[in-house]
Amino acid sequence: MHDAHPEPGDQTRSELSGAARDVVQAGSVSGGVHFHAPHHPAGPTPRLLPPGVPDFVNRTEDLQTLGASLASSADTRTPTVIVVIAGTAGVGKTSLALHWAHQVREHFPDGQLYANLRGYDPGQPAQPHDILERFLRALGVPHDDIPADTDSRTDLYRSLLAERRALVVLDNAANVSTVRPLLPGTGSCLTIVTSRSRLSTLVARDGARRLTLDVLSDPDAVKLLQLTTDSYRCGDDPQELAELAQLCARLPLALRIAAERASRYPHQALGDLIQDLRDESGLWDLLTAGDDDEASGVRSVFAWSYQALPADAASLFRLLGLHPGPDFCTDAAAALAGRPTNRTRSILDVLVGAHLLEQKARDRYQFHDLLRAYAADQVLHDETSESRAAALDRIISWYLHSTNNAITASMYGRTHVDLAPPPDGVTPATFTTHEQAISWYEAERTNLVAATRAANAHGMHEHAWRLPALLHEIYNFRHPIQEWLTTAEVGLASVRHLHDQEAEAFLLYSLGKAHTQANRHREALEYLTQAIALQRRVGDLAGEAETLCGAGLACLRLRRLDEALTMFRRAHAAARQLEDPHQEAFASHLVGWALLELRRPAEALQHSLAAAATMRKLGNRASEIDVLVKQCDMLRQVGQLEQARTVANQTLAIASDTDDQVITAVGFIELGRIQQDLDDPEGALASYQRAVVLQRRLGNRSREATALDATGLAYQQLHRYNEAAEFHHHAATMHRDLTDNWLRAVALAHLGDAYDAAGRHADASNVWSEAQQLLRQFGDPAAQELRSHVADASRHHNQQ
Repeated sequence: MHDAHPEPGDQTRSELSGAARDVVQAGSVSGGVHFHAPHHPAGPTPRLLPPGVPDFVNRTEDLQTLGASLASSADTRTPTVIVVIAGTAGVGKTSLALHWAHQVREHFPDGQLYANLRGYDPGQPAQPHDILERFLRALGVPHDDIPADTDSRTDLYRSLLAERRALVVLDNAANVSTVRPLLPGTGSCLTIVTSRSRLSTLVARDGARRLTLDVLSDPDAVKLLQLTTDSYRCGDDPQELAELAQLCARLPLALRIAAERASRYPHQALGDLIQDLRDESGLWDLLTAGDDDEASGVRSVFAWSYQALPADAASLFRLLGLHPGPDFCTDAAAALAGRPTNRTRSILDVLVGAHLLEQKARDRYQFHDLLRAYAADQVLHDETSESRAAALDRIISWYLHSTNNAITASMYGRTHVDLAPPPDGVTPATFTTHEQAISWYEAERTNLVAATRAANAHGMHEHAWRLPALLHEIYNFRHPIQEWLTTAEVGLASVRHLHDQEAEAFLLYSLGKAHTQANRHREALEYLTQAIALQRRVGDLAGEAETLCGAGLACLRLRRLDEALTMFRRAHAAARQLEDPHQEAFASHLVGWALLELRRPAEALQHSLAAAATMRKLGNRASEIDVLVKQCDMLRQVGQLEQARTVANQTLAIASDTDDQVITAVGFIELGRIQQDLDDPEGALASYQRAVVLQRRLGNRSREATALDATGLAYQQLHRYNEAAEFHHHAATMHRDLTDNWLRAVALAHLGDAYDAAGRHADASNVWSEAQQLLRQFGDPAAQELRSHVADASRHHNQQ
């Protein structure tokens, strides 16, 4: 088994979805220049608030407290206004937040954002990184324009909200660290956070106002029961309603469940229902000695309602406690239960009606975290170990086979993984278009990670390695780095239980690529080297050829150029032996790239021309422009500048046709360099600005820094040395933060040149010295050339 779609060059590749490729046009270069953030169209105003609860009762003082915060948020000169609604589980924090949010939504014309942080869920909490992606998409940012790292996502999110008056509701936060990246940066927005914790740090450091929510008063608790049962029952004794409220600990969650059961049996005396609940409460008192009254009250109401369910609804309720992720669709629930979808949908309606399940969208359901914990407890008591194992096999098999179908239907369908047929009662999701497949993946991506973890935890190791193996191709194009790393690491642990060396090699390769995309090249090389050893041991020549390319690219980025060239040549020989023209051409392209870095551009160009011709013959335009964008630099270095410009423009045209922003961003850097060599620094500045904007949007900070450094060189060509120094300094700082000592040394050498030309000789001497220190670790021809340049410049400076 191997991945038949090699990584294209050293780019962070993304399959694009027709997103607008708006780039900032360069202004006049006669005055100062400012690189503006990319403009994102406003898009639809986000309206992410879930529905509020019906029959909301009282909370008058709490609503007034929230109202006071509304006035503060209208002052844009103040910091962002934050309100923390704290209180015990089930007390109605979310209900209050959503009820008030819907009341005041007209005060926030630029939208309302909502996220459940799942801080108290029995499963994995939501991550700010993923929530930021959802928020940015709701704010009109196309998927492929969303930065890769969390900090950049937060920066873009705050920049977009800076000009908006929006409401942000962050529900079920367990700690401050998950909240802070999601806070807007200006006072024009208001943020409401709900939590069982007091979040004292948010109050002390960020000036949040805390509203502590108590259980309902006796009259309000009775009123809620009356309002909820009014259409179904009449004549209930107020004293009995008060007793029912006490048994529910006056918690809204428990009160609504109890009221629903009373409504379901309108002809049964309330006293009889109360006696049932009293008996249940007595049992919980015996089982949970020392627990607080509120917790016992909630659990007893859960048990009371659960035991009144029809048998099939009770069965589905407890089996859903095995679901590995935070929410689920009807088809997933049907697989878990081993029932037909239509029948499952009817049972889900029963659970929603009993307030034991929440319907968050047309076909998405979730538990309150307390109810999920209760369901998970019941499945342990009411199902045999064999029944639980069969249900887990069904649900994880459903995710596995649905993922396989999604990849097959998508444009990414390359990696082949053998799968056993799904168990009886499991009908995987099917798709007819790429868009359907990716929409399903986006809805289920959190569950796919959770399913991988669950498969490993329950010893289902075949499933646990096959899921990340299938997901590799989507990850390779869409780059959810943390999900990629997590699933591949879990899969690797499982496959080692099975002693399947071919599968282990593939997951090592996948981990290597994930680390490469995360700019962790040393870690990437370690994984890829292990993969190569295993592939050689099992005789997987195709896998070895591809992994050699990945390992060579890691060496290239680490400036281990001779090793990179050796690996690329080995990959080329293996591809020729396999008679694989695409892989052979790709490896030839990489051989040329290594030769270029070794200052052998004429040899490099011959490899590149042959590779491009093969790609063109095969009709693979995506791979062809990977080759062409590097060929531009080769042509430039051998002095064929007009031909280089022609190839650069051809590359940009193909990238435009295929909507490939990654190649577009790199292509503008190459075009700028050619324009400089053609003595057109103004044109180069325009190209570099486009490159900076696109690289920032793609989240590739290394390429962004490279474009900034090149911008400095264009300013030097215009004799605007102080402006040049600003760009070189910024680039050197970014490369330092990325721990890229080679590119940092290059930027520092350029910075020294700019300082020296500007008459800042002491500054020049300092940065040249720093560059020389860094260059000592590199021995390749380009490093020797740069060392000589810095040494000559320093000597010339000292002689003046």
